[in-house]
Amino acid sequence: MKELIIDTNFKVYTDAKGGDPDSTSKTLKNYHKILWNKTLPNGTKFELTDKKSGKYLYHNSELGEFNLGSDAITHSYRNQKRKQWLVSQISKDVDELFEIGSTIGAYTLFPKNKIDNKFTINQARGINSLIDDRFDLTLECIRLFYTKQTSPLFDTLLRYENFFKLFGTFKNYVNFFLLDDLLDDKQQVKFYLPFDDFNTKPNFRDVDDYLIYKNKVTKFIQKRNDRINKCTEKI
Repeated sequence: MKELIIDTNFKVYTDAKGGDPDSTSKTLKNYHKILWNKTLPNGTKFELTDKKSGKYLYHNSELGEFNLGSDAITHSYRNQKRKQWLVSQISKDVDELFEIGSTIGAYTLFPKNKIDNKFTINQARGINSLIDDRFDLTLECIRLFYTKQTSPLFDTLLRYENFFKLFGTFKNYVNFFLLDDLLDDKQQVKFYLPFDDFNTKPNFRDVDDYLIYKNKVTKFIQKRNDRINKCTEKI
């Protein structure tokens, strides 16, 4: 029987030693290195190393220098203070989302280095009230960026333009990071909840909203984990 290269059932908090898995889980870092150390759309190998002092995953070539960090793309809001009024009512569902959100399918890489001492992508999407750490909304900002349209994250993404240029197009970016199941047949983002072009803050109105969100996020992570399994079968 072939040994698993990546276990998509593994919960990355289990080896995080009580810290943030994005920075302390050795398994998560290894999974990122396996998954994204591959050929770019332009045919160049995007080689990643974890041997560069002070860097999480690092690349330096004629393509440029990239200091990349892990970012959870699923949020259960289990510990967010301003949503305790909601999550305290449905703790079982919240915990279930937290658990599947602790598998590799719920993580990606973004540039980690600060530019001009301003927020990184990870930080900006977490503190921007029009994004609220939702990845469907983040991906919409990235889609708009590739078409040179404004969004709540446009200025942040612009600081890391060289990273997004690695993939050439939005479709290539999505394919590279196995995000396909968050798009429809027309390459439009499938939002977890009704979307109004960033005109209002994406708050949960009630428990039903959260359960719809949980269901769609869970399905996306499951499908992405399936893609990861198929991808690693070829390695």
